Amino acid sequence: MTELNTTTQSQIQCDHAPGMPCAVAAPGHAISFLQERVAAATPSQWRDALVEHVTHDGWVALRTLEDDVALWVWHHEDLAEVLSAGDPVAVHGVYHVLARGTGRLNVLVATGHPSID
Repeated sequence: MTELNTTTQSQIQCDHAPGMPCAVAAPGHAISFLQERVAAATPSQWRDALVEHVTHDGWVALRTLEDDVALWVWHHEDLAEVLSAGDPVAVHGVYHVLARGTGRLNVLVATGHPSID
């Protein structure tokens, strides 16, 4: 079992133009080639989870399957059209990557939603 590296750092706002890719490499923004590669190269660090809730401000509530841990991840874009409650995902315990199928997102991982906890 892998411990997840969580962070309490604040969200960095992204000011990219609509339709243009995000250039910010901070957690919750653009995923870099290297981040994707190191996450793929460390398969033992992935934790399977189910989506419990998706907010329109980029927060996604997850519940890990192996140890029933509640997590929140944040991405600068609204993921409500991409993720739904009950969707299976995986979260990387070291490199803050959220996977759904073949898609990968750079996320900020937190143990609680900042406006709730």
